[in-house]
Amino acid sequence: MRALRRFRSQWQNWLGLLLVLSFVLVAAAAPLLSPEDPDNPGPVKVVGRATDYRPHPPSPEAPLGTLPGQVSVYHSLVWGTRSAFRFGLSVAGLTALVGVLIGVTSAYFGSRFNDIVMRITDAFLSFPVIAGVVFIQQLANILLYDAGVRVFVPNPNRPGLVDIPQNLPLSLVLLQQIDPVMIAFILLSWMPYARILNTVTQRLKRTEFIQAARALGAGHARIIFRHLMPNAITPAVVLAARDVGGMVLLQATFTFVGMGGDSLWGTLLADGRGWIISPGGILTYWWVFLPATLALVLFGIGWNLIGDGLNEVLNPRTR
Repeated sequence: MRALRRFRSQWQNWLGLLLVLSFVLVAAAAPLLSPEDPDNPGPVKVVGRATDYRPHPPSPEAPLGTLPGQVSVYHSLVWGTRSAFRFGLSVAGLTALVGVLIGVTSAYFGSRFNDIVMRITDAFLSFPVIAGVVFIQQLANILLYDAGVRVFVPNPNRPGLVDIPQNLPLSLVLLQQIDPVMIAFILLSWMPYARILNTVTQRLKRTEFIQAARALGAGHARIIFRHLMPNAITPAVVLAARDVGGMVLLQATFTFVGMGGDSLWGTLLADGRGWIISPGGILTYWWVFLPATLALVLFGIGWNLIGDGLNEVLNPRTR
């Protein structure tokens, strides 16, 4: 209760809750805040002539203006909140799960097994995420190309690989829908969780209640999942809360530089980057970059503040 009172007494925690809950409300009310186009439903809405490549200022049809091609900034910003939550929570949750399982299990069995697992963890720490994204992207392209599902189109304006619509087995359908950025983040971001949980578990497994569980004949699985993991999970929860915003920001970055990812906020920035600095000045077409940038910044700040607040509540030293 003392830790909870301390949480309520910090204005930063209330600010974090307010920011995250605001994004939750926007995501939940997206169909009401910006209804989809009945003819072309989806997170992108064209409110003018698609051949008009000049951004237009805010109007009743597009409250936050349009991008080149007359894409409504407001519509993509609102619906992008849903995709941000979906990506951030999925990646942070799966990453934490993998890291916790590896860290707790290796520390519990200890000895040579733990040394080998931690050396593998160190090796993964030195592998850049950008290389993982490129590798998974190319691997998926090669497999689909060899299967005759994806072909190269030598378009002089925009050459690249295009999928051929056809009836496919489930394995190829799943391969088509793979998100290289998400897979790379999960495979290459679990190491901090494993490192932290490994240290905590090595200390916990020497405590009296773990020794008592062993003396009573508890099996390895029961000790790991019933006793060790619930008592060691606190640092992973704090780190995962902070990672939600960080993962969304990284996804937007990869989308912005054209390396994959389905971040709507990153797409907004990428499509409007040619108008950030215009002949009229830096702020002439402010709507092409300011709304999406603010959304990313506030989303990240909200989750970081929530993580700091959880650290205050869950850290035994502050109770």
